Amino acid sequence: MKGDCVSAKKVDISSLEKNANQSRKEILQITNSAGCGHPGGSLSAVEILTTLYFYKLNHKPEDPFWSERDRMIVSKGHASPVTYSVLASCGYFPKEELATFRKLGSRLQGHVHRKVPGVELNTGSLGHGLSVSNGIALAAKMKKKDFKSYCLMGDGEIQEGSVWEAAMTAAHFKLDNVCAIIDYNKIQENGLVSDIMGLEPLAEKWKSFGWEVVEVDGHNFDELISAFDKFGTVKDKPFVIIAHTIKGKGVSFMENTQKWHGKAPNDEQLKDALAELEGKAA
Repeated sequence: MKGDCVSAKKVDISSLEKNANQSRKEILQITNSAGCGHPGGSLSAVEILTTLYFYKLNHKPEDPFWSERDRMIVSKGHASPVTYSVLASCGYFPKEELATFRKLGSRLQGHVHRKVPGVELNTGSLGHGLSVSNGIALAAKMKKKDFKSYCLMGDGEIQEGSVWEAAMTAAHFKLDNVCAIIDYNKIQENGLVSDIMGLEPLAEKWKSFGWEVVEVDGHNFDELISAFDKFGTVKDKPFVIIAHTIKGKGVSFMENTQKWHGKAPNDEQLKDALAELEGKAA
């Protein structure tokens, strides 16, 4: 069954937009309450995870360990605020628990953790998620199972050599059941990706490693849906979606800056940001 969210046959874009806007508010609220977190890189990934969980993934929130589920690895594990928001919206755990984010004794840790229903892998030590996704995809093929393996990575993360070893592995084993998604917001912790270790020509690199490549506006639901629907139609090649995004998307003073990679909004900033999002929802 598809996730309890939106039918893959009849997509309600307005519903996806509403869920995305709500997730943005929750990202801001829970990082403000905790006094820490990573709102910038969470805000850039909202539409990606909303499309996956509310449209594409084959999953059962009421049965997180359902054997036939698609596996979603959030390799950029510091994007826990958006991950927890979307999981709670799908019904993996009560919304009220979001208020415990990063609090003492909470299972909602700063980096995603398997104690949380719906989280498949402890991540945050970057560069490992794609290797795990490959293992899941290879296991599915060996067991003749239909479930798919998805991996969300950050653009700074793919500077890690382990990612490119995994890219070679996926192509070598013809893992057409693995889908990598790159949240390409162009900014990492210490500045512009292009200044620290440039990635371009990014699409050509993935193609040269034997991957099917699709580039999209990572905030456009129609483009994301089209890309995810193409995944699965390509045979004998792994699939990567390069999603061009904006760090801090949706909050004007958070956009296109590294400042919010690890910094939470204060009360006044939260008030301004929520007012801006309310205006966009109106």
